[in-house]
Amino acid sequence: MNEKIQASTVRVFIALAPPDEAKEELAQALRPAYDAYPTMRWNRIEDWHITLAFLGEVPTATIPLLREPLARLAETRPPLRLALRGAGCFDERVLWSGIDGDLEGLHLLAADVRAVVKDCGIPFEDRPLRPHLTLARSRRDDPAGVVRVAAGLTAFTGRPWDAERLHLVGSNFGRGPGPIRYRDVDAWDFTGGR
Repeated sequence: MNEKIQASTVRVFIALAPPDEAKEELAQALRPAYDAYPTMRWNRIEDWHITLAFLGEVPTATIPLLREPLARLAETRPPLRLALRGAGCFDERVLWSGIDGDLEGLHLLAADVRAVVKDCGIPFEDRPLRPHLTLARSRRDDPAGVVRVAAGLTAFTGRPWDAERLHLVGSNFGRGPGPIRYRDVDAWDFTGGR
């Protein structure tokens, strides 16, 4: 998906995306929470992702530097077997679903992705990986909603699925008021072991 990038900078991250079936399974489990907390700032299901490296705002000229090394990395990797499991919150403000499955492989992939970014000379904040999908953020007038929804999802266990593609995602397309929208700048299949 080689999208043309119009702005002089773009907010970028590298991620995995669950397949639609896995996202829909979690969305079904969230239906009561959607109804109970309609004013919570819910992320769009099509934007759910597992961030491996968040680069932040970078010049658009940086994007071509990443394409070839990320493509080569994806060629060496088999798909990862993962699942969505449980829920929690960061700072009682951010609701997330946890990740289960081949967590060792996920951490190794994230380390290799971050090494690619560093080798390309792109500075970024290299925080420890905490695999999750961000689902929603609380409104200031109801910060306890996130905690209640997380408690209701602790027993959620999704079916296993294969993460089959590495995504380079831009998150500031269509700048302006309203929610942030994500779009693949590029994506590569994991073809190692095939």
